[in-house]
Amino acid sequence: MSAPTTADFPMTVSPATAAALPPWPEVVSWLSAPERRHAVDVLRAARRPFVQPRCGVGEHARMLASLRTLDQAGPGLLSVTIDSHTRLGHFGTAARVLRERPADLNGYPLLAHGWERGRELAAAAGVPLEVRHGSPEARDLFACTLASGITSFEGGGIGYNLPYCKDVPLRDSLESWREVDTACGELAAAGVVVDRELFGTLTGVLMPPSISLACAFAEARLAADAGVRCVSIAYPQSGEVYQDTAALRAIPALAGRYLPAHVEVHPVLHEFMGVFPRCPGCARSLILLGALTARLGGAAKVINKTVHEASGIPSAEVNADGIRCAQLGLSPLLDFVELDEGLLAEECGWLRREVTELLDPVLDAADPLPRIVSAFARGTLDVPFSASVHAKSVVVPGRDARGAIRYRDFGALPFSPAVRRHNDACARRPQPAGDLLTTLSADINHFAAGRSCERCAATPTGRS
Repeated sequence: MSAPTTADFPMTVSPATAAALPPWPEVVSWLSAPERRHAVDVLRAARRPFVQPRCGVGEHARMLASLRTLDQAGPGLLSVTIDSHTRLGHFGTAARVLRERPADLNGYPLLAHGWERGRELAAAAGVPLEVRHGSPEARDLFACTLASGITSFEGGGIGYNLPYCKDVPLRDSLESWREVDTACGELAAAGVVVDRELFGTLTGVLMPPSISLACAFAEARLAADAGVRCVSIAYPQSGEVYQDTAALRAIPALAGRYLPAHVEVHPVLHEFMGVFPRCPGCARSLILLGALTARLGGAAKVINKTVHEASGIPSAEVNADGIRCAQLGLSPLLDFVELDEGLLAEECGWLRREVTELLDPVLDAADPLPRIVSAFARGTLDVPFSASVHAKSVVVPGRDARGAIRYRDFGALPFSPAVRRHNDACARRPQPAGDLLTTLSADINHFAAGRSCERCAATPTGRS
């Protein structure tokens, strides 16, 4: 096999990564083999939402064992969650820690293990895999992902930059992800469709649905322009069932507005990403609620949580239990659970209006990328609680009396007077004693105290 160069892959990768990869034609041939089953096949076949867990440990043998354990719980897809060193491009550090202290890794260092082991992971799982990570610049990782035979890849230049990184210029991350998406376009032309999941979860902290969806659809538009044929729009559960159901139901309509008809769009619910209750019973209730919401909202899949969410990384066995708990919420036995369609339609209508007021001025261009960068610089797009100097992060969210997430401070978001009045009317509630920080902390810890079992409800802290 001849040594590859960076020119072999349809995107820029580092010389060290290029030297370790098989030639691009071999990768395309491997992915095109008729026996391969891809994530898009599972998404297309789904008639009800399926469950997908997160999973990532450093050692290869443990990762194989974890995937096999999770496979027995019946997920629709499985995940390879990447470690922090690899996410940030510190490939040498990831390789050193793998050699010396593999248990210290908080995910699977795919580049350190190499694409041959990646193919072993794909072969060991009974369902297709998705790579989940958090990289603002993911070209090397994506190249190794494809060589591993994995055709579902999470992330984008907004969602994997502004929530995580302090000083990665937004234009740089968007341009590098454009190369990832261009490679997806080349594969689509060869008959291999890559599912690109867009991380609308962002910081996962009190995320207003319109910001989540606006960021995801901004990335989706760039991806579609680059040739991507399948996007999964991921939305983070707020915990208020009407708002969450409305957000999921808004995704197809927004896709019709902003994306070409030939692009497949699959709504995804990430179960609650905020502070979880420590009480196992309350945690199970929240997990079940997330899955039920996914079904009510028409999601294709739900990314589950576990009862150990509040205490640390779950074992494979606990993770499998989380899959089964979520599956209970998706059971046809609960199809009798319905919501008031009038209230849902109203919530969905206002949410779509918020998103269009954020995105219409940005996406009305042949190449929206410069406008996206400019919008974040001006604050007309924003991410609350962002770590990045490239987002204004002046928007202040908060929960209303029902627990839905509204805006306390709009920052520079370009909402119309009608949208602002509606938001303010919804947001009115008796304010607890204390300053804004106290109020925000209470909203962030909305589920932490646990109110789903009698024991927690009867204790001042809610912790049994």
